Amino acid sequence: MKTLLILRHAKSSWDNPALSDYDRPLNKRGKRDAPRIGKHLNQQGLVPDCILTSSAKRARKTASKVAKACGYTEKINRLDDLYLAPPGVYYEYLQELSNKYQCVMVVGHNPTMEQLVSHLSGELHRMPTAAIAHFQLPIEHWKMLDLSTKGKLVNLWTPKTLFND
Repeated sequence: MKTLLILRHAKSSWDNPALSDYDRPLNKRGKRDAPRIGKHLNQQGLVPDCILTSSAKRARKTASKVAKACGYTEKINRLDDLYLAPPGVYYEYLQELSNKYQCVMVVGHNPTMEQLVSHLSGELHRMPTAAIAHFQLPIEHWKMLDLSTKGKLVNLWTPKTLFND
């Protein structure tokens, strides 16, 4: 059994129209929510063994803030291929992971995060910014993961449902 955490990046800023989509930073709410999500993961005993993130600025910063707050101390794997990638690209990277990783977190963008949650759960779920889905996967090795894998959606947390603000 493996654990997968699917995190949509925290709220980003649209203040500077000259910035490319890739370079947009987190806004005030995003900077507040990301560490709170990390702290929540720590409280749930869900510190990942490995983090894979899109290399877009808002995803990188979200991954960094969540990692620090949850107590993750390993390298965060920043992957250009995950920026606006379809779900299959995430599956390919997950399939290549070492079996030593029991709990992995991926950080990316919609609509892909919602598509990953839908593929794994068989249900449609909204993934607002900084939402995180916790799955238990019925696989012993990451290489067994494919688009037909159905996992158990243990929880789907959002800043709004967790923090009421």
